Amino acid sequence: MKVFIAGGTSGIGAALANLYLAKGYLVAICGRDLQKTVIENGNLTKYEVDVLNVEMLQLYVLDFVQQEPLDLFINTTGSYADDVARKIRYNESIDMLQINILGTINCFEIARKVMRKHNQGHIVTIASVSGTLHYPKASLYSKSKRAVIQIADAYRKALEPFGITVTTIAPGYVDTQKLRDLNQQNLSKKPYLVSQEEAAIYIADAIVKKKELYVFPWKMKVLMKFLSYFPARFLDIMMYKKAKWMKND
Repeated sequence: MKVFIAGGTSGIGAALANLYLAKGYLVAICGRDLQKTVIENGNLTKYEVDVLNVEMLQLYVLDFVQQEPLDLFINTTGSYADDVARKIRYNESIDMLQINILGTINCFEIARKVMRKHNQGHIVTIASVSGTLHYPKASLYSKSKRAVIQIADAYRKALEPFGITVTTIAPGYVDTQKLRDLNQQNLSKKPYLVSQEEAAIYIADAIVKKKELYVFPWKMKVLMKFLSYFPARFLDIMMYKKAKWMKND
């Protein structure tokens, strides 16, 4: 089985790479900086590429699969900037939108072209639980991840007749180094936190079961469902106060 993981050099992507390597699968990972990864395995192929560089990304995917089928493509890339508790710079906004939206589309386009040759395969993209909750003043990050969910829905409908499955993963808080760096190494205010390894197990199980949209952990899923019943004005105020509290303002 061949698995390509965009963003597999660290975080959830690296945990998934380790999980699939332990199963004996052939795994390829890519990222902006290969120095981030500490994974060494004879079944692992590494590529240094940005998901915004669609030509090079496609070249590397083709190099990995050769003439064989690509069984699984997982896009774990993402960018975060907080525009709820503070103002964000223009460059931060553009970087986040490009990676979260254009990067997602690039991954879908490359994966679907490769998989259409054999009319089989499974494409997985990582969104966020924040993208499942809709209200007018949601953060730009949340809106971009909601867009990811919608993009995946569109590709699912388009690719289903060709034997290609699409799964969207919407995780809650995962204990990654990136999350720690964004929170001064203090994750005490992050509810229902799960480890990278736990997240990988949840995601792999959802892939096996061919889930369309999978939210984890279950407590976060229940919380988001509960919040969805509140008026938008209430959510605007509450989520702003939550963001300020998490930033210790």
